[in-house]
Amino acid sequence: MIKKLWEVFIGCARATNLGFGGGPAMIPLIQREAVTRYKWLTDEEFADALAIGNSLPGPIATKLASYMGYKVAGWPGALAGLLGTLLSTFVIVILGDLLIRYSHTPALSAALTAVRPVVVVLIAQSAYDLGKKAFPKKYRSTWAVAVVALAILFMTKIHPGILVICAMIFGYIAYGRKKD
Repeated sequence: MIKKLWEVFIGCARATNLGFGGGPAMIPLIQREAVTRYKWLTDEEFADALAIGNSLPGPIATKLASYMGYKVAGWPGALAGLLGTLLSTFVIVILGDLLIRYSHTPALSAALTAVRPVVVVLIAQSAYDLGKKAFPKKYRSTWAVAVVALAILFMTKIHPGILVICAMIFGYIAYGRKKD
């Protein structure tokens, strides 16, 4: 049990320490730890956890870490995942003052310039991986759901959480009653 708790703590700490750019940048790193490295979740379970987590208030990293930890080791695992995520955040807050103070220096400015496109690529890669699972062949209409969601996001100022909840309701009505 101690080994599992340590792995949850380290996996969450590693993902959040390297997640430069905030919550969306951490998603592929958390996915790599949870699905690829430790195999705590399948791709489908991760996609579901991400969808549900995005519909709830709060940072996505803490929600995913708590869920993964709980799945691996119950409530102690949830606490280990949360602590792994928060400890790195605490350290970053302390170091953040140094980053802000020296962000205008040529060396740090150059480093930050190089990191930004990598963050975008990580997010795109995660979106691609999740997208493969989000558009199952048996439900081709999910493409229409995606197009409508994209249009709503660009044309309105609706909160993404509301859009996720509406999609969940639609999914239950449209797909939940069908038999495999």
